[in-house]
Amino acid sequence: MAGNNIPQASGRKNTGISCDFIFRGSLMSESFLEFARHRAARLDLALTIGICDTQACMLTVRGPDALIDAFEMAVSLGPYDCIILDIERSDHPHG
Repeated sequence: MAGNNIPQASGRKNTGISCDFIFRGSLMSESFLEFARHRAARLDLALTIGICDTQACMLTVRGPDALIDAFEMAVSLGPYDCIILDIERSDHPHG
């Protein structure tokens, strides 16, 4: 299908750090989750979705720290129908 070309994992997801995020704002949860899934896949990051509603979404990503930074930046811009007002981030080194 056109438009569904999501990159496959290359195996880097077990390296780096794990970060918990809480994105807050005006969220259309399905749109926001689709956007976050696509960005995580493009950056080859493992993504775990927590509680998500119209005001906040909890996500955990795992991978290289520089790519997690890129994920945070991309998702903070959000899809066109969401407004991100605040991001809470907690880093957890693997070990």
